[in-house]
Amino acid sequence: MRNFAYHRPADVPAALLLKTRHEHAKFLGGGTNLVDLMRENVERPDTLIDVTGLPLNRIEELPDGGVSIGATAVNTAVAGHPLIRARYPVLAQAILSGASGQIRNMATVGGNLLQRTRCTYFYDDTARCNKREPGAGCDAVDGVNRGHAILGASPSCIATHPSDMCVALAALDATVHVEGPDGARAIPFRDFHRLPGDTPQVETELREDELITSVALPAAAAGDSLYRKVRDRASYAFALVSVAAVVEHGAGVIADARLALGGVAHKPWRATAAERVLRGAAADEETFVRAADAELAGARGQAGNGFKIEMARRAIVAVLRRLTAPDDDANRARARALE
Repeated sequence: MRNFAYHRPADVPAALLLKTRHEHAKFLGGGTNLVDLMRENVERPDTLIDVTGLPLNRIEELPDGGVSIGATAVNTAVAGHPLIRARYPVLAQAILSGASGQIRNMATVGGNLLQRTRCTYFYDDTARCNKREPGAGCDAVDGVNRGHAILGASPSCIATHPSDMCVALAALDATVHVEGPDGARAIPFRDFHRLPGDTPQVETELREDELITSVALPAAAAGDSLYRKVRDRASYAFALVSVAAVVEHGAGVIADARLALGGVAHKPWRATAAERVLRGAAADEETFVRAADAELAGARGQAGNGFKIEMARRAIVAVLRRLTAPDDDANRARARALE
C-alpha cells in the first residue's frame, strides 16, 4: 500500500473542495472495499477524504411518504430501521443476506453503491483486466468465469456487480442524490450503474468530483416483496444469482410487479421484460415461466457459468411462486427471511 494523505472534513462543501484540490483523491466511507483494493494496489489514491463524520447518516420519512437514507448510514442501521423493515422489507432482507455482521456494521450506503467487482482477475495485477487497465484485455473470458455475467456483458468485461443492497434498491425504484461543484442532482437508480461496453472502467454516472449524499425510496408500493439469494454457502458469500421482487396481486391476477436480478450482470439488472409479461397476467406457474424466459432470452453464458441461466430462471419462478402463495404461506416466508 502506498503512502497517502488523510482528511476528515466537517461538512459537504469542505469535502467537495478537498476532492477538487487533489486529483487522485478518493472519498472513504466504511472502507470495506476501498481499503481492500488499496492493499492489492488496484486503487492508488494519494489522498483519502473520510466522509463518515459528515451529517449524512439520517434515515427519515419524506413528505411524500417515501424514505431518505443518508449516504453514510451503515448497513446494520438501515436493515434494522423500523421504517425500512415495515415498508421495504425486501431491502432489509437483501442487506442481511449481503455480508457478515462485522462488515454490515462498517459498510455505508454510499460505499455499497460504489463497491467494485469481486472478479479475481480484477484483483490480480498480474492478470489482464480492462476494468483495472483499459485496453489490456480480459482474462476472465477464457479463464475461470463461474461467477461471471450472463446478461449485458461485452467482450471487454464479463464481471458482475457484487452488491445485494443495490439489487433491492433497483427493484424499489430508488433515486440517488449527489452533490458536486455544479450543485445537486438526482439520478434514477436504474441509470446510476453502467454496463461495460467498451469502457468497463467507467462504472457509474457519478462524476469524479461528486459525492453521494442520500438515496431516496418512493412511497412503498402495494404488494408483497421478497429477496432470494442463491450462493455457494449459507454463510458470507457473493450471489451466483439473486432476485428482488415486489408484487401486487389479487383474485389470481398480478396487478403490478417490479423485479431486479443480482449476480448476473455488470450492474443490478432491472428485469423489465419479465415485468411486462407479469403485469395483468394470471398469477400461475405458466406466467412465471414465461416471464423468466422473456428476461433471460438474451442471456449468454461463458464456458464456466452457463448453469446460471437455468439457475436464474428457477430463482425468478420460485420467488414469484412464493409471493403469490396464500397469505399465510407468504407471511411465514417473509418472517423467515427477516430472522
